[in-house]
Amino acid sequence: DLIDAAIADLEAKLNLPPGGSITFNKDVTKTNENSKEEKAEKKNKKKKNNENNKGKGGGNGEGNKGKNAPKKGAVANVNQPDICKLEFKVGQITKVWLHPDADKLYCEEIDCGEETPRQIASGLRPHYTLEQMEGQRLIVVSNLKTRKLAGFPSAGMVLCAAEKKDDGTEKVEFVEPPAGAKIGEVITFEGLPTPEPFTGAQVDKKKVFQACAEGMKTTDEGIAAW
Repeated sequence: DLIDAAIADLEAKLNLPPGGSITFNKDVTKTNENSKEEKAEKKNKKKKNNENNKGKGGGNGEGNKGKNAPKKGAVANVNQPDICKLEFKVGQITKVWLHPDADKLYCEEIDCGEETPRQIASGLRPHYTLEQMEGQRLIVVSNLKTRKLAGFPSAGMVLCAAEKKDDGTEKVEFVEPPAGAKIGEVITFEGLPTPEPFTGAQVDKKKVFQACAEGMKTTDEGIAAW
C-alpha cells in the first residue's frame, strides 16, 4: 500500500496518467551523449598535447628536460679547431685618443660594421703615432669579454704581429685585412671549416685565445697564419 501511494504521488507531481510511462526526447538524449563524447575527446586531446609538450618547451615546466632540448651553457661545435672558436672582424679606426691614465695605451673607436663603434684600448703608443692610428684598417678579435684596461672598458683586441729585434725592442705592425675586404666582414681560414665563434664567456672560460696564441704566426710573405 505504501508503495502504491508513493507511485500515485509521483504520478501526480509529474502530471502522468495512472499507469503511464516516462518518455525522453531523442534529440536531448543524443545531445547529452554527444556532450559526453566531446568531453571525453577534449580530455584525451589535452592529455595528448601535454605528452607532446614534454621536451619541447611546453608550459608544464618540463620543456627543457626533453632528449633533444639544448643543454644550459651549450657551445657551438666544440670539436672545431680552436682558431675557429674566435671571431675576427675587419674594422677601421674612426677615432683615437691618448689614455689619460696609461702611458702605453691608446683608446680607439673602431667601426666593425655594427650598430655602434667598438671601444678598444691598445698598447700601441710606443709603436704608432696618433696620426698613423687614425683611419687604420685592421682586424679585431671581436668575441672577447669586455675588460677594463686602466679603467677603460675594452670590447675586443686589435690583431698585430710582433718581432723582437737584436737590441731587445719589438717591431710591431698591424695585421691588415685584404684590400677588398668590407668593414664588418668575418675572416675565415683557408683549409679550415667555417668558424662557429664561441661567446665571450665561453672564450674566457675555455681559455681559447691563450690556446690559439702560440700558433698565430706570419709567413715569410708577411701573411697572418695559424
